[in-house]
Amino acid sequence: MNQNGKRTSEISFGVAVLAFLCLILFTTNCGYRFSAGGEWIDKSLQTVFVDNIVNTTNEPFIEIYLRNGFEDQFRKSSRFRLSGSKETADLILQGTINALTVPPVAYDQYDKATEGRAVMTVNLLFEEREAGKKIWAVTNFSGNETYRIDQANPNATSVSKTAALQKLSNDMAEKAFRNLMSGF
Repeated sequence: MNQNGKRTSEISFGVAVLAFLCLILFTTNCGYRFSAGGEWIDKSLQTVFVDNIVNTTNEPFIEIYLRNGFEDQFRKSSRFRLSGSKETADLILQGTINALTVPPVAYDQYDKATEGRAVMTVNLLFEEREAGKKIWAVTNFSGNETYRIDQANPNATSVSKTAALQKLSNDMAEKAFRNLMSGF
C-alpha cells in the first residue's frame, strides 16, 4: 500500500490501460492509410493497355502468362478498364522478363532432383501514354514457385513446370498490381 491507502498494482494497471488507450488513439488517427484503390493516380486516367511483355529468356510462353496475369488484374479492378489498343489507352503497362531460372532444389536419396524452383525477375513500367510520364516503375521485381520433378516421367515434369510458371506469373502480376495501386 502507498500513503494514500491504494495499492500500487491498481495504479500501475490504470497507468498501463491509459497508455494503451493513448497508443490506440494516436495510431488510428495518424492520417496514414493504405490506398489500395489507386486514388493517388489522376482520376481522368481510366483506360489501360497491357503491352506485350519482352521475354529475354529462353523459356517460351512465359511472357504470355505474365501479360495474361496483368490483364486479369486490371479486369478485376473497378478503378481501370482495359483498352483494346495502345492508341486508345490513357495508361500503358510495359514489362521485360530479365531472368528465369529453374534450378533443382530437392533431391532423393540417389541425388536425383525431385523438386525444382522457377525464379523470375522482371522490370515493369506504368506510364501515361500521351505525356510519356512515368506513373510507377519497379526493377528486379522477383518471385518464385516450386514444382515437382518426376525423373521417370518427363511429360509429368513438363506439365508441373508449366503450371508453376503460370501460377508464378499470376502471383507476380497480382503482387505488382497491389503495389501499383497502393503507390509502393
